[in-house]
Amino acid sequence: MNVEKIKEMLRRHDGLSNTLGMEFISTPEPDTCKAVMKVDERNKQAFGFLSGGASLALAENLAGVGSIALCPGKICVGINVSGSHVKAVLEGDTVTAWGRLQFKGNTLHEWQIDITDSAGDLISTVHVTNYIMKSTTPKR
Repeated sequence: MNVEKIKEMLRRHDGLSNTLGMEFISTPEPDTCKAVMKVDERNKQAFGFLSGGASLALAENLAGVGSIALCPGKICVGINVSGSHVKAVLEGDTVTAWGRLQFKGNTLHEWQIDITDSAGDLISTVHVTNYIMKSTTPKR
């Protein structure tokens, strides 16, 4: 999945993916997407571990990038995110999120996101549902 144009768009705008340090990476498969995020002061909790909320944000943002790549010119928003955290990650490590499209409909996309640490151990599993809609110009 080619996400280079989306990465450029995200670089130009403030948002959670930039704030938390997410980096999106193109993949050779058309139904997968990938992101990495260093665990640091932007996304850790008080005890020095990756925040569970940051893990969920990584998964939702990755699924959003994937849906946008599949539906150019449309708006893709997360409408459901649920996950389980199975292992802690300390500050200084880097996590990798792998997303696989489970269902692609006209208005809904279902994604399964697995997040691993630098050793390849599973950290979190997250299910994301995106709603796909026409891009409209907001009225002012």
